[in-house]
Amino acid sequence: MTTLKKIAAVSANDNLIILCSRKTNFQALGLNLTEANFVKSELEQDKKQVVLNQFRRFIFVQLIPEKKSGAQTLEAMRRAGDGIAKVCNEFKLKTVSIADTENKPALALALAEGMALGNYQFIKYKSDRRTELHSLNMICINSKNLKEVELSNLSICVEATLIARSLVNEPVNHLNAVKLAKEFERLGKEAGFQVEVLSEAKIQSLKMGGLLAVNQGSIDPPTFTVMEYKPRGAKNKRPFVLIGKGVTYDTGGLSLKPTANSMDLMKCDMAGGAAVGALMYAVAKAKLKVHVIALVPATDNRPGENAFAPGDIITMMSGQTVEMLNSDAEGRMILADALHYAKRYEPELVCEFSTLTGAAAAAIGGGGIVVMGNANESYKNKLKKSGEEVYERLAEFPFWEEYDEMLKSEIADMKNIGGPAAGAITAGRFLLKYTNYPYMHFDIAGPAFISGKDGYRPKGATGVGVRLMFNFFKNL
Repeated sequence: MTTLKKIAAVSANDNLIILCSRKTNFQALGLNLTEANFVKSELEQDKKQVVLNQFRRFIFVQLIPEKKSGAQTLEAMRRAGDGIAKVCNEFKLKTVSIADTENKPALALALAEGMALGNYQFIKYKSDRRTELHSLNMICINSKNLKEVELSNLSICVEATLIARSLVNEPVNHLNAVKLAKEFERLGKEAGFQVEVLSEAKIQSLKMGGLLAVNQGSIDPPTFTVMEYKPRGAKNKRPFVLIGKGVTYDTGGLSLKPTANSMDLMKCDMAGGAAVGALMYAVAKAKLKVHVIALVPATDNRPGENAFAPGDIITMMSGQTVEMLNSDAEGRMILADALHYAKRYEPELVCEFSTLTGAAAAAIGGGGIVVMGNANESYKNKLKKSGEEVYERLAEFPFWEEYDEMLKSEIADMKNIGGPAAGAITAGRFLLKYTNYPYMHFDIAGPAFISGKDGYRPKGATGVGVRLMFNFFKNL
Protein backbone atom coordinates (compact mmCIF):
# COMPACT_ATOMS: atom_id res chain seq x y z
CA MET A 1 0.00 0.00 0.00
CA THR A 2 1.43 3.37 -1.04
CA THR A 3 1.29 6.00 1.71
CA LEU A 4 -0.31 9.34 0.82
CA LYS A 5 0.81 12.36 2.87
CA LYS A 6 0.17 16.10 2.91
CA ILE A 7 3.25 18.35 3.25
CA ALA A 8 3.60 22.09 3.86
CA ALA A 9 6.51 22.58 1.46
CA VAL A 10 8.64 20.72 -1.06
CA SER A 11 12.32 20.16 -0.30
CA ALA A 12 15.01 20.96 -2.86
CA ASN A 13 16.09 17.31 -2.71
CA ASP A 14 12.64 15.75 -3.24
CA ASN A 15 11.78 13.85 -6.37
CA LEU A 16 9.24 16.29 -7.68
CA ILE A 17 6.07 16.35 -9.77
CA ILE A 18 5.18 19.86 -10.89
CA LEU A 19 1.46 20.09 -11.59
CA CYS A 20 1.40 23.11 -13.85
CA SER A 21 -0.03 25.21 -16.65
CA ARG A 22 1.85 26.68 -19.59
CA LYS A 23 2.29 29.91 -17.61
CA THR A 24 4.09 28.33 -14.64
CA ASN A 25 7.42 29.91 -13.59
CA PHE A 26 9.62 26.81 -13.63
CA GLN A 27 12.78 28.55 -12.43
CA ALA A 28 11.00 29.46 -9.21
CA LEU A 29 10.47 25.71 -8.68
CA GLY A 30 14.11 24.72 -8.88
CA LEU A 31 14.76 24.43 -12.61
CA ASN A 32 17.72 26.29 -14.10
CA LEU A 33 17.27 28.48 -17.17
CA THR A 34 18.27 25.72 -19.61
CA GLU A 35 15.86 23.25 -18.03
CA ALA A 36 13.03 25.78 -17.90
CA ASN A 37 13.47 26.67 -21.56
CA PHE A 38 13.56 22.98 -22.49
CA VAL A 39 10.32 22.31 -20.61
CA LYS A 40 8.60 25.28 -22.23
CA SER A 41 9.76 24.09 -25.66
CA GLU A 42 8.39 20.60 -25.02
CA LEU A 43 5.06 21.95 -23.81
CA GLU A 44 4.80 24.15 -26.88
CA GLN A 45 5.12 20.97 -28.97
CA ASP A 46 2.02 19.67 -27.21
CA LYS A 47 3.84 17.38 -24.77
CA LYS A 48 1.76 16.79 -21.66
CA GLN A 49 4.54 15.40 -19.50
CA VAL A 50 8.27 16.15 -19.40
CA VAL A 51 10.79 14.19 -17.30
CA LEU A 52 14.07 15.69 -16.12
CA ASN A 53 16.85 13.72 -14.46
CA GLN A 54 18.90 16.06 -12.27
CA PHE A 55 20.89 13.04 -11.03
CA ARG A 56 20.22 13.88 -7.37
CA ARG A 57 16.51 13.79 -8.11
CA PHE A 58 13.88 13.41 -10.83
CA ILE A 59 11.50 16.17 -11.82
CA PHE A 60 8.26 15.36 -13.63
CA VAL A 61 6.52 18.33 -15.23
CA GLN A 62 2.85 17.45 -15.62
CA LEU A 63 0.69 19.79 -17.66
CA ILE A 64 -2.95 20.00 -16.63
CA PRO A 65 -4.82 18.73 -19.71
CA GLU A 66 -7.67 20.59 -21.34
CA LYS A 67 -10.58 18.18 -21.60
CA LYS A 68 -14.25 18.54 -22.45
CA SER A 69 -15.40 17.74 -18.92
CA GLY A 70 -14.10 17.80 -15.39
CA ALA A 71 -14.48 14.02 -15.15
CA GLN A 72 -12.29 13.53 -18.23
CA THR A 73 -9.66 15.86 -16.76
CA LEU A 74 -9.59 13.88 -13.52
CA GLU A 75 -9.24 10.62 -15.47
CA ALA A 76 -6.41 12.09 -17.55
CA MET A 77 -4.62 12.99 -14.31
CA ARG A 78 -5.05 9.46 -12.93
CA ARG A 79 -3.59 7.98 -16.10
CA ALA A 80 -0.72 10.46 -16.01
CA GLY A 81 -0.07 9.42 -12.42
CA ASP A 82 0.12 5.79 -13.44
CA GLY A 83 2.77 6.68 -16.03
CA ILE A 84 4.80 8.59 -13.46
CA ALA A 85 4.61 5.68 -11.00
CA LYS A 86 6.03 3.40 -13.69
CA VAL A 87 9.07 5.66 -14.17
CA CYS A 88 9.54 5.95 -10.40
CA ASN A 89 9.73 2.18 -10.11
CA GLU A 90 12.03 1.84 -13.11
CA PHE A 91 14.53 4.13 -11.40
CA LYS A 92 13.92 2.72 -7.89
CA LEU A 93 12.53 5.96 -6.47
CA LYS A 94 10.92 5.49 -3.04
CA THR A 95 9.20 8.83 -2.53
CA VAL A 96 7.93 11.63 -4.73
CA SER A 97 6.30 14.97 -3.95
CA ILE A 98 3.53 16.68 -5.92
CA ALA A 99 3.74 20.48 -6.10
CA ASP A 100 0.31 21.83 -7.00
CA THR A 101 1.33 25.16 -8.55
CA GLU A 102 -2.19 25.84 -9.83
CA ASN A 103 -3.91 25.32 -6.46
CA LYS A 104 -6.20 22.62 -7.79
CA PRO A 105 -6.26 19.98 -5.03
CA ALA A 106 -8.79 17.75 -6.82
CA LEU A 107 -6.34 17.33 -9.70
CA ALA A 108 -3.43 16.73 -7.34
CA LEU A 109 -5.47 14.04 -5.60
CA ALA A 110 -6.40 12.43 -8.92
CA LEU A 111 -2.73 12.34 -9.90
CA ALA A 112 -1.83 10.70 -6.60
CA GLU A 113 -4.76 8.29 -6.94
CA GLY A 114 -3.57 7.10 -10.34
CA MET A 115 -0.06 6.60 -8.97
CA ALA A 116 -1.24 4.65 -5.93
CA LEU A 117 -3.66 2.47 -7.90
CA GLY A 118 -1.13 1.88 -10.67
CA ASN A 119 1.53 0.92 -8.13
CA TYR A 120 -0.46 -2.19 -7.09
CA GLN A 121 1.09 -5.65 -7.39
CA PHE A 122 -0.14 -9.16 -6.69
CA ILE A 123 3.08 -11.18 -6.39
CA LYS A 124 2.65 -12.92 -3.03
CA TYR A 125 3.14 -16.35 -4.56
CA LYS A 126 6.40 -15.51 -6.37
CA SER A 127 9.50 -16.90 -4.66
CA ASP A 128 11.60 -13.94 -5.85
CA ARG A 129 9.01 -11.27 -5.09
CA ARG A 130 11.46 -9.07 -3.16
CA THR A 131 13.38 -8.39 -6.35
CA GLU A 132 10.17 -7.56 -8.22
CA LEU A 133 8.58 -5.40 -5.52
CA HIS A 134 7.91 -1.82 -6.60
CA SER A 135 10.13 0.75 -4.89
CA LEU A 136 7.60 3.59 -4.70
CA ASN A 137 6.04 3.66 -1.24
CA MET A 138 5.18 7.29 -0.47
CA ILE A 139 3.49 10.12 -2.34
CA CYS A 140 3.54 13.56 -0.71
CA ILE A 141 1.23 16.37 -1.78
CA ASN A 142 1.85 20.10 -1.40
CA SER A 143 -1.43 21.83 -2.27
CA LYS A 144 -2.60 25.00 -0.53
CA ASN A 145 -6.31 24.19 -0.22
CA LEU A 146 -6.03 20.42 0.22
CA LYS A 147 -8.10 19.25 3.20
CA GLU A 148 -6.83 16.44 5.39
CA VAL A 149 -10.20 14.66 5.25
CA GLU A 150 -10.03 14.59 1.43
CA LEU A 151 -6.60 13.00 1.50
CA SER A 152 -7.67 10.56 4.21
CA ASN A 153 -10.76 9.52 2.27
CA LEU A 154 -8.71 8.99 -0.88
CA SER A 155 -6.15 6.90 0.97
CA ILE A 156 -8.87 4.72 2.50
CA CYS A 157 -10.69 4.30 -0.82
CA VAL A 158 -7.47 3.31 -2.61
CA GLU A 159 -6.66 0.81 0.13
CA ALA A 160 -10.14 -0.73 -0.12
CA THR A 161 -9.87 -0.98 -3.90
CA LEU A 162 -6.57 -2.82 -3.57
CA ILE A 163 -8.10 -5.14 -0.96
CA ALA A 164 -10.84 -6.03 -3.44
CA ARG A 165 -8.27 -6.61 -6.18
CA SER A 166 -6.25 -8.98 -4.02
CA LEU A 167 -9.32 -10.96 -2.95
CA VAL A 168 -10.32 -11.44 -6.58
CA ASN A 169 -6.78 -12.34 -7.65
CA GLU A 170 -6.59 -15.12 -5.06
CA PRO A 171 -7.07 -18.58 -6.60
CA VAL A 172 -9.85 -20.77 -5.27
CA ASN A 173 -7.43 -23.21 -3.62
CA HIS A 174 -6.45 -20.33 -1.35
CA LEU A 175 -9.85 -18.60 -1.14
CA ASN A 176 -12.96 -20.77 -1.07
CA ALA A 177 -16.29 -19.62 0.38
CA VAL A 178 -15.24 -20.33 3.98
CA LYS A 179 -11.96 -18.44 3.63
CA LEU A 180 -13.69 -15.54 1.90
CA ALA A 181 -16.02 -15.20 4.88
CA LYS A 182 -13.01 -15.23 7.22
CA GLU A 183 -11.48 -12.41 5.21
CA PHE A 184 -14.65 -10.37 5.72
CA GLU A 185 -14.42 -11.06 9.45
CA ARG A 186 -10.83 -9.82 9.45
CA LEU A 187 -11.81 -6.64 7.60
CA GLY A 188 -14.64 -6.05 10.07
CA LYS A 189 -12.26 -6.24 13.04
CA GLU A 190 -9.78 -3.87 11.37
CA ALA A 191 -12.30 -1.22 10.28
CA GLY A 192 -14.98 -1.55 12.96
CA PHE A 193 -18.09 -3.08 11.43
CA GLN A 194 -20.14 -6.08 12.49
CA VAL A 195 -19.78 -9.40 10.66
CA GLU A 196 -21.93 -12.51 11.01
CA VAL A 197 -21.22 -15.61 8.94
CA LEU A 198 -24.18 -17.95 8.55
CA SER A 199 -23.16 -21.61 8.62
CA GLU A 200 -24.40 -24.25 6.21
CA ALA A 201 -26.85 -25.44 8.86
CA LYS A 202 -28.26 -21.93 9.21
CA ILE A 203 -28.46 -21.57 5.42
CA GLN A 204 -30.42 -24.82 5.32
CA SER A 205 -32.76 -23.67 8.09
CA LEU A 206 -33.45 -20.48 6.12
CA LYS A 207 -34.23 -22.66 3.08
CA MET A 208 -31.90 -20.74 0.76
CA GLY A 209 -32.60 -23.14 -2.08
CA GLY A 210 -30.67 -21.23 -4.73
CA LEU A 211 -27.42 -21.10 -2.76
CA LEU A 212 -27.76 -24.71 -1.62
CA ALA A 213 -28.48 -25.93 -5.16
CA VAL A 214 -25.38 -24.32 -6.64
CA ASN A 215 -23.30 -25.68 -3.76
CA GLN A 216 -24.41 -29.29 -4.37
CA GLY A 217 -21.51 -29.87 -6.76
CA SER A 218 -18.86 -28.74 -4.28
CA ILE A 219 -17.07 -30.53 -1.46
CA ASP A 220 -16.76 -27.19 0.40
CA PRO A 221 -19.71 -25.74 2.33
CA PRO A 222 -21.39 -22.48 1.31
CA THR A 223 -21.35 -19.34 3.43
CA PHE A 224 -23.65 -16.35 3.72
CA THR A 225 -21.94 -13.31 5.23
CA VAL A 226 -23.89 -10.43 6.78
CA MET A 227 -21.93 -7.21 7.39
CA GLU A 228 -23.30 -4.06 9.03
CA TYR A 229 -22.00 -0.58 9.77
CA LYS A 230 -24.39 1.64 11.71
CA PRO A 231 -22.75 4.80 13.08
CA ARG A 232 -24.38 7.29 15.41
CA GLY A 233 -25.94 10.12 13.47
CA ALA A 234 -26.36 8.14 10.25
CA LYS A 235 -27.99 10.28 7.56
CA ASN A 236 -30.35 7.53 6.41
CA LYS A 237 -33.19 6.18 8.54
CA ARG A 238 -33.42 2.98 6.50
CA PRO A 239 -30.23 1.15 5.55
CA PHE A 240 -28.59 0.97 2.19
CA VAL A 241 -28.03 -2.70 1.40
CA LEU A 242 -25.16 -3.95 -0.75
CA ILE A 243 -25.23 -7.45 -2.22
CA GLY A 244 -22.27 -9.11 -3.93
CA LYS A 245 -22.03 -12.34 -5.87
CA GLY A 246 -19.55 -14.67 -4.18
CA VAL A 247 -18.94 -17.52 -6.61
CA THR A 248 -15.34 -18.26 -5.71
CA TYR A 249 -14.86 -20.37 -8.84
CA ASP A 250 -17.21 -21.13 -11.70
CA THR A 251 -16.82 -24.14 -13.97
CA GLY A 252 -20.35 -23.70 -15.24
CA GLY A 253 -21.38 -26.78 -13.29
CA LEU A 254 -22.85 -29.58 -15.39
CA SER A 255 -23.43 -26.94 -18.11
CA LEU A 256 -19.65 -26.90 -18.34
CA LYS A 257 -18.25 -23.78 -19.97
CA PRO A 258 -17.72 -24.79 -23.62
CA THR A 259 -15.39 -22.04 -24.85
CA ALA A 260 -11.64 -22.70 -24.92
CA ASN A 261 -9.82 -21.05 -21.99
CA SER A 262 -13.11 -19.72 -20.63
CA MET A 263 -12.45 -21.17 -17.19
CA ASP A 264 -8.96 -19.70 -16.84
CA LEU A 265 -10.23 -16.51 -15.24
CA MET A 266 -13.18 -17.86 -13.29
CA LYS A 267 -11.61 -17.20 -9.89
CA CYS A 268 -12.90 -13.67 -10.59
CA ASP A 269 -16.56 -14.68 -10.27
CA MET A 270 -16.64 -13.38 -6.70
CA ALA A 271 -15.62 -9.85 -7.73
CA GLY A 272 -19.01 -8.48 -6.66
CA GLY A 273 -18.64 -10.02 -3.21
CA ALA A 274 -15.08 -8.71 -2.89
CA ALA A 275 -16.22 -5.23 -3.91
CA VAL A 276 -19.00 -4.93 -1.32
CA GLY A 277 -16.82 -6.40 1.45
CA ALA A 278 -13.98 -3.99 0.67
CA LEU A 279 -16.48 -1.14 0.43
CA MET A 280 -17.75 -1.91 3.94
CA TYR A 281 -14.12 -1.61 5.09
CA ALA A 282 -13.81 1.80 3.42
CA VAL A 283 -17.12 3.19 4.71
CA ALA A 284 -16.38 2.09 8.28
CA LYS A 285 -12.75 3.20 8.29
CA ALA A 286 -13.68 6.62 6.90
CA LYS A 287 -16.49 6.84 9.49
CA LEU A 288 -19.00 7.98 6.90
CA LYS A 289 -22.36 8.86 8.44
CA VAL A 290 -24.32 6.23 6.58
CA HIS A 291 -25.99 3.01 7.72
CA VAL A 292 -24.90 0.23 5.36
CA ILE A 293 -25.48 -3.53 5.30
CA ALA A 294 -23.72 -5.94 2.95
CA LEU A 295 -24.72 -9.51 2.07
CA VAL A 296 -22.46 -12.00 0.29
CA PRO A 297 -23.73 -15.50 -0.58
CA ALA A 298 -20.69 -17.61 -1.45
CA THR A 299 -19.89 -21.01 -2.96
CA ASP A 300 -18.01 -22.46 -5.89
CA ASN A 301 -19.89 -23.95 -8.85
CA ARG A 302 -18.62 -27.39 -9.88
CA PRO A 303 -19.96 -30.45 -11.68
CA GLY A 304 -19.05 -32.89 -8.91
CA GLU A 305 -20.82 -34.49 -5.97
CA ASN A 306 -24.60 -34.18 -6.43
CA ALA A 307 -24.42 -31.18 -8.75
CA PHE A 308 -27.76 -29.65 -9.75
CA ALA A 309 -28.71 -30.59 -13.28
CA PRO A 310 -30.51 -28.84 -16.16
CA GLY A 311 -34.20 -29.51 -15.71
CA ASP A 312 -34.08 -29.51 -11.91
CA ILE A 313 -36.80 -27.56 -10.10
CA ILE A 314 -35.35 -25.44 -7.29
CA THR A 315 -37.46 -23.95 -4.52
CA MET A 316 -35.91 -20.65 -3.51
CA MET A 317 -35.88 -19.00 -0.08
CA SER A 318 -38.81 -16.86 -1.22
CA GLY A 319 -40.86 -19.99 -1.95
CA GLN A 320 -40.79 -19.36 -5.69
CA THR A 321 -39.82 -22.27 -7.93
CA VAL A 322 -37.22 -22.10 -10.68
CA GLU A 323 -36.73 -24.46 -13.60
CA MET A 324 -32.95 -24.58 -13.79
CA LEU A 325 -32.06 -25.00 -17.47
CA ASN A 326 -28.43 -23.88 -17.35
CA SER A 327 -26.19 -24.40 -14.34
CA ASP A 328 -23.81 -21.74 -15.69
CA ALA A 329 -26.51 -19.19 -14.84
CA GLU A 330 -25.73 -19.86 -11.19
CA GLY A 331 -25.02 -16.34 -9.98
CA ARG A 332 -28.64 -15.29 -10.17
CA MET A 333 -29.63 -18.37 -8.14
CA ILE A 334 -27.52 -17.42 -5.12
CA LEU A 335 -28.23 -13.70 -5.47
CA ALA A 336 -31.99 -14.32 -5.51
CA ASP A 337 -31.80 -15.73 -1.98
CA ALA A 338 -29.73 -12.74 -0.83
CA LEU A 339 -32.22 -10.32 -2.39
CA HIS A 340 -35.09 -12.04 -0.60
CA TYR A 341 -33.12 -12.01 2.67
CA ALA A 342 -32.65 -8.23 2.27
CA LYS A 343 -36.41 -7.64 2.60
CA ARG A 344 -36.14 -7.93 6.38
CA TYR A 345 -34.22 -4.64 6.50
CA GLU A 346 -36.85 -2.57 4.63
CA PRO A 347 -33.96 -0.92 2.79
CA GLU A 348 -33.72 2.58 1.38
CA LEU A 349 -31.98 1.16 -1.68
CA VAL A 350 -30.34 -2.14 -2.62
CA CYS A 351 -27.30 -2.12 -4.91
CA GLU A 352 -26.22 -5.56 -6.11
CA PHE A 353 -22.87 -6.19 -7.82
CA SER A 354 -22.10 -9.30 -9.84
CA THR A 355 -20.03 -10.64 -12.69
CA LEU A 356 -23.30 -11.96 -13.99
CA THR A 357 -23.44 -12.20 -17.77
CA GLY A 358 -21.19 -12.43 -20.79
CA ALA A 359 -23.93 -10.49 -22.55
CA ALA A 360 -23.13 -7.38 -20.50
CA ALA A 361 -19.43 -7.70 -21.24
CA ALA A 362 -20.12 -8.20 -24.94
CA ALA A 363 -22.43 -5.19 -25.07
CA ILE A 364 -20.09 -2.52 -23.70
CA GLY A 365 -16.76 -4.26 -23.11
CA GLY A 366 -14.63 -3.30 -20.13
CA GLY A 367 -15.17 0.44 -20.38
CA GLY A 368 -18.08 0.64 -17.98
CA ILE A 369 -20.70 -1.10 -15.87
CA VAL A 370 -24.07 -2.27 -17.16
CA VAL A 371 -26.72 -1.07 -14.75
CA MET A 372 -30.50 -1.43 -14.57
CA GLY A 373 -33.16 -1.15 -11.92
CA ASN A 374 -36.22 0.56 -10.50
CA ALA A 375 -34.68 3.09 -8.10
CA ASN A 376 -35.95 6.65 -8.31
CA GLU A 377 -34.31 9.05 -10.74
CA SER A 378 -32.61 10.97 -7.95
CA TYR A 379 -30.60 7.93 -6.86
CA LYS A 380 -29.95 6.90 -10.45
CA ASN A 381 -28.57 10.34 -11.23
CA LYS A 382 -26.38 10.35 -8.11
CA LEU A 383 -24.98 6.93 -9.00
CA LYS A 384 -24.28 8.04 -12.57
CA LYS A 385 -22.60 11.21 -11.28
CA SER A 386 -20.35 9.15 -9.02
CA GLY A 387 -19.60 6.84 -11.93
CA GLU A 388 -18.43 9.79 -14.00
CA GLU A 389 -16.35 11.27 -11.20
CA VAL A 390 -14.36 8.07 -10.57
CA TYR A 391 -14.60 6.95 -14.21
CA GLU A 392 -16.45 3.74 -13.46
CA ARG A 393 -19.19 4.86 -15.78
CA LEU A 394 -22.69 3.40 -15.84
CA ALA A 395 -24.53 2.31 -18.98
CA GLU A 396 -28.21 1.97 -18.10
CA PHE A 397 -30.07 -0.77 -19.95
CA PRO A 398 -33.87 -0.89 -20.41
CA PHE A 399 -35.73 -2.73 -17.69
CA TRP A 400 -39.11 -3.22 -19.34
CA GLU A 401 -41.51 -5.80 -17.91
CA GLU A 402 -42.02 -7.29 -21.38
CA TYR A 403 -38.71 -9.08 -20.91
CA ASP A 404 -40.38 -11.21 -18.23
CA GLU A 405 -42.10 -13.19 -20.97
CA MET A 406 -38.72 -14.72 -21.84
CA LEU A 407 -38.40 -16.14 -18.32
CA LYS A 408 -41.75 -17.95 -18.18
CA SER A 409 -41.65 -21.68 -17.53
CA GLU A 410 -44.34 -24.22 -18.32
CA ILE A 411 -43.64 -26.26 -15.19
CA ALA A 412 -42.33 -23.75 -12.60
CA ASP A 413 -42.74 -20.11 -11.64
CA MET A 414 -39.86 -19.13 -13.93
CA LYS A 415 -36.76 -20.34 -15.77
CA ASN A 416 -33.27 -19.30 -14.79
CA ILE A 417 -32.38 -18.22 -18.35
CA GLY A 418 -34.26 -16.14 -20.86
CA GLY A 419 -32.91 -17.06 -24.26
CA PRO A 420 -30.26 -16.03 -26.80
CA ALA A 421 -31.22 -12.33 -26.84
CA ALA A 422 -31.04 -9.64 -24.12
CA GLY A 423 -29.27 -11.97 -21.71
CA ALA A 424 -28.05 -9.21 -19.41
CA ILE A 425 -31.55 -7.74 -19.12
CA THR A 426 -33.39 -11.01 -18.51
CA ALA A 427 -30.86 -11.80 -15.78
CA GLY A 428 -31.71 -8.51 -14.13
CA ARG A 429 -35.44 -9.11 -14.51
CA PHE A 430 -35.03 -12.57 -12.94
CA LEU A 431 -33.43 -10.97 -9.88
CA LEU A 432 -36.10 -8.29 -9.66
CA LYS A 433 -38.67 -11.02 -8.85
CA TYR A 434 -37.05 -11.43 -5.42
CA THR A 435 -37.31 -7.77 -4.37
CA ASN A 436 -39.99 -5.49 -2.92
CA TYR A 437 -37.81 -2.38 -2.55
CA PRO A 438 -35.87 0.09 -4.75
CA TYR A 439 -33.22 -1.99 -6.50
CA MET A 440 -30.23 -1.41 -8.80
CA HIS A 441 -28.38 -4.25 -10.51
CA PHE A 442 -24.75 -3.67 -11.52
CA ASP A 443 -23.35 -6.22 -13.97
CA ILE A 444 -19.56 -5.84 -13.68
CA ALA A 445 -18.64 -8.79 -15.91
CA GLY A 446 -16.79 -6.54 -18.36
CA PRO A 447 -14.55 -4.40 -16.13
CA ALA A 448 -14.01 -6.66 -13.08
CA PHE A 449 -11.11 -8.68 -14.50
CA ILE A 450 -9.17 -7.54 -17.55
CA SER A 451 -6.71 -9.35 -19.82
CA GLY A 452 -4.20 -6.51 -20.10
CA LYS A 453 -3.15 -3.40 -18.18
CA ASP A 454 -5.36 -0.36 -18.79
CA GLY A 455 -3.65 2.65 -17.21
CA TYR A 456 -3.93 2.42 -13.42
CA ARG A 457 -6.10 -0.67 -13.79
CA PRO A 458 -3.74 -3.66 -13.79
CA LYS A 459 -4.04 -6.90 -15.67
CA GLY A 460 -6.34 -9.11 -13.61
CA ALA A 461 -8.64 -7.78 -10.92
CA THR A 462 -9.54 -4.08 -11.01
CA GLY A 463 -11.57 -3.68 -7.81
CA VAL A 464 -14.36 -2.06 -9.80
CA GLY A 465 -17.35 -0.86 -7.80
CA VAL A 466 -15.49 0.16 -4.64
CA ARG A 467 -14.56 3.67 -5.78
CA LEU A 468 -17.99 4.17 -7.37
CA MET A 469 -19.98 3.39 -4.24
CA PHE A 470 -17.55 5.08 -1.84
CA ASN A 471 -17.97 8.26 -3.87
CA PHE A 472 -21.75 7.80 -3.81
CA PHE A 473 -21.87 7.39 -0.02
CA LYS A 474 -19.37 10.19 0.55
CA ASN A 475 -21.45 12.58 -1.54
CA LEU A 476 -24.55 11.74 0.47
